[in-house]
Amino acid sequence: MAAETAGQQGRALIPIKGMHCASCAANIEKHLNAMPGVSGASVNFASSEASVEFESQSAGLCDVVRKIRSLGYETPTETAALDIKGISCASCVNRIETALNQAPGVVRAAVNFAQAQALVEYLPGAANAAELVNAVGRAGAYTASVADQTNAEQPPGARFEEEFRRSRSRLIFAAALTLPVFALGMGHMVGIHSFNRPWAHFAALVLSTPVLFWPGAPFFTGFWNSLKRRTADMNTLVAAGTASAYLYSAAATLAPPALARAGIEPQVYFETACMIITLILFGRMLEARAKGQTSDAIRRLMDLRPRTARVSRDGREMEIPADELREGDEFIVRPGESFPADGAVLDGRSAVDESMVTGESIPVDKQPGDMVTGATVNGAGLLRVRATRVGADTTLSRIIRLVREAQGSKAPAQRLADRVAGVFVPAVMLAALAAFAIWMLAGQGFLFSTMIFISVMIVACPCALGLATPTAIMVGTGRAAAMGILFRSSEALENARRLSAVVFDKTGTLTNGKPEVTDIRAAHGADELEVLLAAASAEQGSGHPIGEAIVRRAEQQSGSPVPAPEELQNLPGRGIIARARGARILAGNMRLMRENGVSFQELESDIAHLTGQGKTLALVARDGRALGVIAVADTLKPGAASAAASLRALGLKVIMLTGDSRATAETIAAQAGIEHVIAEVLPEDKSDEIRRLQEQGEIVAMVGDGINDAPALARADVGIAVGGGTDVAMEAASVILMRDDIGGVPQAIALSRATMSTIRQNLFWAFAYNTVGIPVAAGILYPVFHVTLHPMLAAAAMAFSSVSVVTNSLRLKTRKIDPGISVS
Repeated sequence: MAAETAGQQGRALIPIKGMHCASCAANIEKHLNAMPGVSGASVNFASSEASVEFESQSAGLCDVVRKIRSLGYETPTETAALDIKGISCASCVNRIETALNQAPGVVRAAVNFAQAQALVEYLPGAANAAELVNAVGRAGAYTASVADQTNAEQPPGARFEEEFRRSRSRLIFAAALTLPVFALGMGHMVGIHSFNRPWAHFAALVLSTPVLFWPGAPFFTGFWNSLKRRTADMNTLVAAGTASAYLYSAAATLAPPALARAGIEPQVYFETACMIITLILFGRMLEARAKGQTSDAIRRLMDLRPRTARVSRDGREMEIPADELREGDEFIVRPGESFPADGAVLDGRSAVDESMVTGESIPVDKQPGDMVTGATVNGAGLLRVRATRVGADTTLSRIIRLVREAQGSKAPAQRLADRVAGVFVPAVMLAALAAFAIWMLAGQGFLFSTMIFISVMIVACPCALGLATPTAIMVGTGRAAAMGILFRSSEALENARRLSAVVFDKTGTLTNGKPEVTDIRAAHGADELEVLLAAASAEQGSGHPIGEAIVRRAEQQSGSPVPAPEELQNLPGRGIIARARGARILAGNMRLMRENGVSFQELESDIAHLTGQGKTLALVARDGRALGVIAVADTLKPGAASAAASLRALGLKVIMLTGDSRATAETIAAQAGIEHVIAEVLPEDKSDEIRRLQEQGEIVAMVGDGINDAPALARADVGIAVGGGTDVAMEAASVILMRDDIGGVPQAIALSRATMSTIRQNLFWAFAYNTVGIPVAAGILYPVFHVTLHPMLAAAAMAFSSVSVVTNSLRLKTRKIDPGISVS
């Protein structure tokens, strides 16, 4: 397999899974050939590949893959995460993304400025990690390495801690030299005129030179590398601005007569150059600290994983590193310790705190046969556990991987900022040169015009634009993970805000998924417990779900096991005839009773009422006399009604979708407070119902847990799988609730709205800052108010803009997420 291009002129071979016959191949081929920019496509059913010829950039590999997937077929791809060094602003993001998306075999690439990381989806065999790393290097002065998404030894914020320490060291050095330079440069303003002498200027030159060429070295290195590749980024703006002030001041110090002969007043601005470097370093230090805090949720999860495991091997107990734990190993967890891996309890009883994974604060009781999750905390009991998932396969590792992928993906809201960032730096440089020329032509002189030029270059901040969306996404997805909600992509997080309708599957989602006894009606002369015990004694050992529900309820109420019947005759479609405790017991439907001459006339009204509610009835008779009626139904989950109420409070339409009869469906819906019911739908038709809602203009979320929900979950704008669901449902969904509680649905939507609100705030202030800051720096206020923006103030404003955006995103960590309040 090969891919010679990624959406430009050329050819690509794309593997396809899910074709069942030649008509599938013909269908895909027809749709691909109809795409703009595709000059030819042929699909080979035998090799399960599509050969696509591109004639222009109007179609790309990503578009083709998306088209194939929309037709219901799979295109196997792999995803690589790359840590990137050298990213200085949003312009770098645009440059690296372009290089990666043009690399052969790449389906799509997204670069996260806040994480300094790229997430690349590519066709295996057509591209590999090494080629992706090389593509990043060709984009500019950047270096890339493959990131380990699950390495607990390297927490996600570690590189930002290193960046923070490095920035702090440079800042301390810069500040120590900048203070005396500032005093020498500004002394005349407080009456120290001796500082405005050649010796003072020379001293300032000596002190400022190390500031520019050690703490400020990364700006100049980045500028030089960009210049060699004929590109521009944030380093270009800072380097050009500070170099202008420094070089002019050096000339004024070392050769003042030459400037005087050119008609330029020899003044020095060393303090300006030094303060710009110092203030920007201060801003970057705060920015690095704030970036590190955006991944606190993942770091806390990683910190919970124990470093060692106590295993039982060859009949003896030993302590080994948790990384060496193997599937099938038996390990022991003492009270208060964390589980080193996922596993099944073999021996012991305890309560386990699973809040770090599910967000549920109440400990869960565990006994032999129950499953435990790695990194959760054992309570007061000693447990012996067999490892079922270890290393990268554990639930914790999967959570970390999903959250990191979501944080690394690019939200649609970022597109406008990316388009602006792509042309931002060249536009700012042109604006600065234009401002310089205009003020020179206006007769304001070289010094005034130079200060204007420097201010425009320094005040401009593409960083705020680049940080506005990813920092909010990182904090929002991290906050969600702490609540037991996993967004698999930033697109899912954004789409959840736009929802207008939420569709719930009934069985196992709104309900518990297994029948329970709901009502007991006793005939004259009998009581409810008598009816229940008689039916249970007949049903014990029948294996029927309704019989098991009756036996469970009888054992709960009587407090003792129900003995097996002495004789048992199973009559399919009618019920059971048994001999238990010396009596002949009948348990079944009305047909069974009529065949045996038993009259239920006195209970007819109860039977009609319970049947009207859609419940399944077991009629019970003993020795030829009606004893009573037991109603069995799938019961509503405790939090279903409150979840539906919260969704309505958020302004959403709540719908129940089920294959059950309308009577049963409407009974459950009424209990949950759901007004809209779609009943008697075959499993394979659920996705069609979602499509119909979408065609009516609804933006739909589907909530389900079963295999038959997977197509509907994939079809919905947002698919939400509950934690008790199947792996198939989890894979099809874009949002996963780690606990079996649909109360997480309104929480997820409320959190999405809060996150998107934060993103809108960030983008507004980032655009507003540059929209106002650049004209003010260019001197737009000077003709009226005789006020200009000094380069030092411009540097402070630029540093503040990035820090303010990140800080605003961090507010999401403590913001109250109330599903009962609509957040717009």
